[in-house]
Amino acid sequence: MSWSVSWREREWDKDLLLEMYRLMVRIRHFEDEGEVYLRRGDFSGPYHASIGQEAACVGPLVSLRGTDYVTGTHRSHGHQIAKGAPLKTLAAEIWGRRTGVCKGKGGSMHVADFSVGALGASALLGGAMGIATGAALAQKLDGTDGVVVCYFGDGVVNEGTFHETLNWAATWKLPVIFLCENNQYAVTMWYGDTTSVDVLSKRAVAYDIPGRTVDGMNALQLHHVCEEAIARARAGEGPSLIEAMTYRYKEHSTRLVMPTGVKKREGILRGYRESAEIEAWQQRDPIIVLAATIVGQEHASESELDRIEQEEIAQVRDAWQFAADSDWPDVEEIWTDTWPEPVQADKRVELI
Repeated sequence: MSWSVSWREREWDKDLLLEMYRLMVRIRHFEDEGEVYLRRGDFSGPYHASIGQEAACVGPLVSLRGTDYVTGTHRSHGHQIAKGAPLKTLAAEIWGRRTGVCKGKGGSMHVADFSVGALGASALLGGAMGIATGAALAQKLDGTDGVVVCYFGDGVVNEGTFHETLNWAATWKLPVIFLCENNQYAVTMWYGDTTSVDVLSKRAVAYDIPGRTVDGMNALQLHHVCEEAIARARAGEGPSLIEAMTYRYKEHSTRLVMPTGVKKREGILRGYRESAEIEAWQQRDPIIVLAATIVGQEHASESELDRIEQEEIAQVRDAWQFAADSDWPDVEEIWTDTWPEPVQADKRVELI
């Protein structure tokens, strides 16, 4: 893969830039609004926000076709939104309501929306990598030029499933882009303490596939690199490994609140990252970076971007209100969507 033209030299389409901006502010406000309801106690459960990682969600996915697929992680609200998932059914699913896209049974970490090609998130470390590789194999056997974008975190690269799926995809030249969101920490463990390589994309060498590490806070750079990887996959040239260096502003999940201000190697029970580190990454906020480019290239004014943001805030609030107003699933629905044949009526009573 040549990446012969720099993303800086490229003439960016106005509509593409504005769509990326719209999606990124949609993700930011959707997750912020959801956390308000969660912390108020309106719903419960794990809630892994991708705030700070919006460029890594939108950059690779904004130009995918409806027939392309994406798989996600435990932190996949942003992936779903970037692939086009409706906000109302996503919010209702996270809340556990019957109007959710999975009828409230998937929740935050196992949400899937087949209508937009989102094959599912997984709470298991690397749990969706096999799904993505299998979907890419199906695309190849069907003779389509569809592709799959497979998201995973830096904590997965030392798991067996990472190596197994990359090897299989490389051997069969499957149309899958392995997208590592390196947000620096696997819960509280800095990635540099668990691997001997300085950049994780070097792992691609072992499977003779292209690997690239890019600024995951820059949506344009990431989109540019992923676009070429996608074109390569569509042409039948096989998979690529792309590492997006990004950062989550929030804790691993809302259930985990760790103090800051203590050096990472002094023990995770006392904190694992310094306040200055968080602030340094926030200075490179992906939404601000993209907005500066849009305004600087005179594609839109600051007031026009403010209008887009207000439109998205209204849509987000409407979505979460829809979730709040929706009904809970009936208890009897626990027996549906689980097995090909329903559990017999007499067994249901016994099991309850």
